[in-house]
Amino acid sequence: MQTAIITGASSGIGAAMARELSRRGYAVVLLARRAELLTDLARELPNALAIPCDVTDAAAVRDAVARAGPIDVAIANAGIGTTGWAANSVDAAEEMMRVNYFGTLHLFDAVIPQMIERRSGRFAGIASLAGLRGLPTAAGYSASKAAMQAYLEAARVELAKFDIHITVVNPGFIKTAMTDANTFHMPFLMTAERAARIIVDGIERGARVIEFPLPMSILTRFARVLPSWLYDRAVRSGAR
Repeated sequence: MQTAIITGASSGIGAAMARELSRRGYAVVLLARRAELLTDLARELPNALAIPCDVTDAAAVRDAVARAGPIDVAIANAGIGTTGWAANSVDAAEEMMRVNYFGTLHLFDAVIPQMIERRSGRFAGIASLAGLRGLPTAAGYSASKAAMQAYLEAARVELAKFDIHITVVNPGFIKTAMTDANTFHMPFLMTAERAARIIVDGIERGARVIEFPLPMSILTRFARVLPSWLYDRAVRSGAR
């Protein structure tokens, strides 16, 4: 039986991926700060281990991975997101970088050495389509996800010789507690359960990048190649 470890597993996409992986026969190790929710989820699933853990604490993540034993699949999913003007959101941006970016690196640092030793393993980071270009009122969030994308892209090339597969996951809007707080229209909104199936399918086939929903991916990729003056004009309404 293969073992998968998931950060941010207490709710949203993390919990949905835990259920999906469990249905496919994986043992799952669940990491999150909210111990009660984590324990409830672990009771629901066979072969599940709940370890309350803050991903911003590198030592705690290393200890959790040591308790879990050999890891076949690691998914850095823990993340937060807030909106606000770039000039007024430095504190929030710093917190998002600690959780989204450094939280990913802490899991990476804890699991990759054992994968290198075994010369096998899969590591996935749940980034976002928002990381492909800076979005007005979401500068800190976009930056944290762009940092994840760049780090994992480089790591993917470096670790290929060890038969370690690195996957960058770029979802669009997924219905979770975090997006429930949004007051703006979210196009192509998708359930966490559907997102989990897409992500796990991609990880199992060794995809380098997973992006969805497709219309949102196409729009975002198109925006990425627009000249700056045209991009600014196109998204200016979102900055009002």
